Amino acid sequence: MKTTFSGWRYLWKSEDIRRKLLITLGILALYRIAANVPAPGVNFGVLAQFKAASTGGGSFLDFLDLLSGGTVSNFSLLSMGVYPYITAQIILQLLIPIIPALQRRMEEDPREARRWQEKWTYYLAVPMAALSAIGQINIFNSLSLQALGQVILPFGFQADTWLNSLTVLSAMTAGTMFAIWLGELISEYGIRGQGLSLVIFAGIVAQMPANFASLLSDRETAFFMMIFTLVIIILTVFAIVYVQQGRRNVPVMYPGRRMGNRMSMPVKGTLPLMVNLSGMIPLIFASAILQFPAILASYFTNSENQSVANFFIGMQNFFGGTGTSNWGYWLLYFLMVVVFTFFYTSVLFDQQNYGENLKKVGATVPGVHTGAPTQKYLSTVQRRITLPGALFLGLVAIMPFLLGLLLGAFNIAASAQTGLFLVSSSGLLIVVGVVRDTFMNIDAELKLHGYQDSLLVR
Repeated sequence: MKTTFSGWRYLWKSEDIRRKLLITLGILALYRIAANVPAPGVNFGVLAQFKAASTGGGSFLDFLDLLSGGTVSNFSLLSMGVYPYITAQIILQLLIPIIPALQRRMEEDPREARRWQEKWTYYLAVPMAALSAIGQINIFNSLSLQALGQVILPFGFQADTWLNSLTVLSAMTAGTMFAIWLGELISEYGIRGQGLSLVIFAGIVAQMPANFASLLSDRETAFFMMIFTLVIIILTVFAIVYVQQGRRNVPVMYPGRRMGNRMSMPVKGTLPLMVNLSGMIPLIFASAILQFPAILASYFTNSENQSVANFFIGMQNFFGGTGTSNWGYWLLYFLMVVVFTFFYTSVLFDQQNYGENLKKVGATVPGVHTGAPTQKYLSTVQRRITLPGALFLGLVAIMPFLLGLLLGAFNIAASAQTGLFLVSSSGLLIVVGVVRDTFMNIDAELKLHGYQDSLLVR
């Protein structure tokens, strides 16, 4: 695939495309403004002290801030972003093959089933957002209480705090639904199908200038860190694009067509199977699952039983300590990403039901019977090519840990590593994926409006 930028000159000539781009940029600007609105009742003095004490070197606060655009560390109303919606979407997708009634619904009427799935994703996103808000507040209060002896945000459903707590919980849940609504507006009136992805993208990109600035904080290592970071970014982007574009083309024979009294010859084609079918979803879901034990432990760290409190403090430190010394956490993260990549890919692939779909159009894979045997064969091929994709995602997930070890070998201070922790790995995977998809969507829009000399020339 050869790329040319000659099509960019048409972007502002088409009134429809220009309007969609301006709407998208305007909504993203509104999202970034709203992301700076703090939750009510936050003690900013304690929050500033906590941030100063806990940031740097890939701490838990840095890790939570990775994909939120800084909203977590600022205790914004949009701290959870659109991730409760994504989590709800994943849960429903995983339930479809488990519950026979849902699977039958998908097979009988896919369009109506998708509408049902979208509706219930919204319904499920509300309690998921509320639970995420409760967990975030509790874990931050627990960590700040350990570090400073004070809480950032008084929270609890006792007689004197229940009203304030309910207000904060409602406001943060509403903030999440507002972010989801902005994403849907982009998909409807802006760049189609890219709303939620662009909202996440905007948060990551907004953090990058501050991350690069942190590289220059130490004058002794500034030049080395800047060059090292740029090299890592270039290599990571190349690897992400290479893997994301990876395909296994399975040969398929399509039946000939009848043209009058003549029958055309069968047509040779290919069925492209993606190396990384699951995209960035395994990273998001694995990190969400690993945050859950730390959130759960935050409820019991102040227990009157000292042994119970010590146990849950240790659990919180294990799942909340994302520095280079926590080998167990990163190993568990790697394994979970790899396992969940296989599992989620299997769920998505089974929902495609290639065996039956090829059988309906009369297409066959050479040497394989149609129907169930074809589906089994394609599933085997998909699992084999998923292995390198799963290992790649696992390495992307633990890249901050690997880079921290590498820089530690050169005696680079933890403070100089912070920008590198947040610029690389998961954030870059999302940024590159969103840019690629947006680029191709704009190219499709240009072709739809008659500009054949567009962005991509295949």
